[in-house]
Amino acid sequence: MSAEHPPGTALAEPAVSPQTRPGGSIHRTKFGPRALLLAVAPLVLLAGVIAIIVATDAGLGSREVPPIETLSIQQVRLPEPGLIELTVVNDGPDPISIAQVLVDEAYWQFAAEPAGSLDRLGSATISIPYPWVSGEAHSVALISETGVLFEAAIPVAIESPRANRESFLRFALVGLYVGIVPVGLGMLWYPTLRRLGRNGLNFVLALTVGLLLFLVVSMWGEAQEIARAAVTALDAPVLIPLIALLTVVLLVVVGNSLRGKGTATDSGGLSLAYRIATGIGLHNLGEGLAIGAAFALGEVALGVFLVLGFTLHNVTEGVGIAAPVVREQPRLIHFAALTAVAGFPAILGTWIGAFVYSPFWTTVFFAIGIGAILQVVYEVGCLIARGQAKAGEPLMTWTTFGGVTAGIAVMYFTGLLVAA
Repeated sequence: MSAEHPPGTALAEPAVSPQTRPGGSIHRTKFGPRALLLAVAPLVLLAGVIAIIVATDAGLGSREVPPIETLSIQQVRLPEPGLIELTVVNDGPDPISIAQVLVDEAYWQFAAEPAGSLDRLGSATISIPYPWVSGEAHSVALISETGVLFEAAIPVAIESPRANRESFLRFALVGLYVGIVPVGLGMLWYPTLRRLGRNGLNFVLALTVGLLLFLVVSMWGEAQEIARAAVTALDAPVLIPLIALLTVVLLVVVGNSLRGKGTATDSGGLSLAYRIATGIGLHNLGEGLAIGAAFALGEVALGVFLVLGFTLHNVTEGVGIAAPVVREQPRLIHFAALTAVAGFPAILGTWIGAFVYSPFWTTVFFAIGIGAILQVVYEVGCLIARGQAKAGEPLMTWTTFGGVTAGIAVMYFTGLLVAA
């Protein structure tokens, strides 16, 4: 028989398992040595299995077939008269050694740095002392020890740009023409945009969406083309959608974090303008890469044509950046900063394209740009939707549809100036 409790005395709570709480919720326990060992054990066993697979060639024994040799020629440079340099990467699963070099169908001496065979994803610089002729085309072929041929072409032989003060200034001027100048000229329409009514502003914002959508599609195609020139083992084409998606998610997380701290708002036009400028800047980085690479390959006429085409093509970008701040009055310093954010990457791109071009990292930059612009398209779309909701109108009207169509058309037809 249980003892009676004095009045006012609370009954003791029943014992609760340390693993559970009332209601079925799980109580977290600290990791002890035994739990830590159980967590690490699968990793240790996995490492042991991998070691056995490597040591025994997966139980198949020694392979009696010829090695699989793949060599990716990443860059061809003419650093000085009488010298050709190739940057190569072993793109296959087996080591590879360069045994001979052909230049214009004649065997030639060469030096490799580092010397010897290249392991998987190993890189080397092949130097060939050859009296190339300025303005003429040349062909180069590398022959492995097993006789596999890897070819590269020099369309127009011209000395590659040197990384000195004069070259940096010249390419900076090219980037200035392509990026900063046209974006700044486009933003000069800001006073005109401020005189527009609600429908006019919606048209310009929808035009911005059209511009950005065209840039996304254009960058996607360019990224896929560049990715095919990257080292195959790195699987660059697969990274494009993944990096773009991660960029979108990252920007959303950052935006939510800033709003949680009270440092940003969804409706902040200036904040949105900076995000648009950032996305366009990543696109202009790609344009600079194309121009710098064209000059580095000796295609001067193509380089000059790209400068003219991109300059005309990029004027409309300034309108897209200025549109979100039409109902605000930002200080002049913000217009200068927005122009720099969108335009300076073109300068950086010309430097990279001329001196240290890399197909893989160019693909990564383009993928980041795609994600950034997609996130901005969503933000501008939300801005238009909120304005339409306040006016009691649907998102898609003839005004917004016309704006999107006009933005795509403007980018397409000015883009023909580059592709012609």
